Amino acid sequence: MAERATAWWVVAEGAGELRGEMLPEPAGGQVLVRSRASAISRGTESLVFHGNVPESERTRMRCPFQAGEFPWPVKYGYAAVGVVERGPAALMGRRVFALHPHQDRFVVPADAVVPVPDAVPERRATLGANTETALNGLWDAGLAEDRPAPPGTNVAVIGAGALGLLIALLARGRAGAEVEIIEPDTARAVLARDLGFRVAAGAGEASEAAIVFEVSGQPDGLAAALDLAAFEGTIMALSWFGSRPVTLPLGGAFHARRLTIRSSQVGAVSPSRRGRVSHRERLTRALALLDDPLFDRLLGETVPFRNMPEAMPRILSRPVTPPVTPILYPG
Repeated sequence: MAERATAWWVVAEGAGELRGEMLPEPAGGQVLVRSRASAISRGTESLVFHGNVPESERTRMRCPFQAGEFPWPVKYGYAAVGVVERGPAALMGRRVFALHPHQDRFVVPADAVVPVPDAVPERRATLGANTETALNGLWDAGLAEDRPAPPGTNVAVIGAGALGLLIALLARGRAGAEVEIIEPDTARAVLARDLGFRVAAGAGEASEAAIVFEVSGQPDGLAAALDLAAFEGTIMALSWFGSRPVTLPLGGAFHARRLTIRSSQVGAVSPSRRGRVSHRERLTRALALLDDPLFDRLLGETVPFRNMPEAMPRILSRPVTPPVTPILYPG
């Protein structure tokens, strides 16, 4: 029998609604998942919500099970956790993570879901996608779990949002890495300190770093990273600005200090792991890393799924602390 579902759609600039749809009957090799939680990925979803996805990037920006087209109407999101209600016997009743938009029930191929470790609660598991991005960024920066950083390697993270804190927490676990966070927002700075990090309000107050992760989401963040990077340092650019232009002061010490600016994006597995680790294996590793209650400190206000049309404009209009907003589903 066909199942009915409800999904979140962005329908205009700064506006969204819940829409009903009929689900297809799960075929062989597919699963029907009832959502228990999902999370709003503030950076990317804010760009989508406000129609700031550049036309040139609209194909690359599609999430795996997106419906509709940019700018709108579009069904978007990629951090869903639920329980398999129908599908292969090995997955029946299992909690799983899927890169799926905000929707209370959905049908996807069985190989598109990854089991959630028993020790990881559902709300925390919604950090899976952001944790995967953070893990890939560490690999791109040469901070691998099986290849410790040289002793005394200074790491700076510009921005204490969800991705910045995840990078900082994972980098701190790499032997030899010393981590400092640069965050001017008082509430975010307090959270970062509570998590045990040194925090500076600006690059001028921070120590030079061999590796600088720029995840502020602000165009001036990259300029700050140039000031912060040590001689022959590497700047990992993870912020994505959509259609906003970014100007860099490359006439300063950029050349004399032999700095490197490198992009990192989760769409491709880091070259240091490519060929040995698949996208699915990378996500599996990311979910396993969340077996630590400390990550719960990144989870803030919980919004019932039915309240998304009213809550989304408020959530995306300003920074929130803690930085991740989980969506909880009925049932």
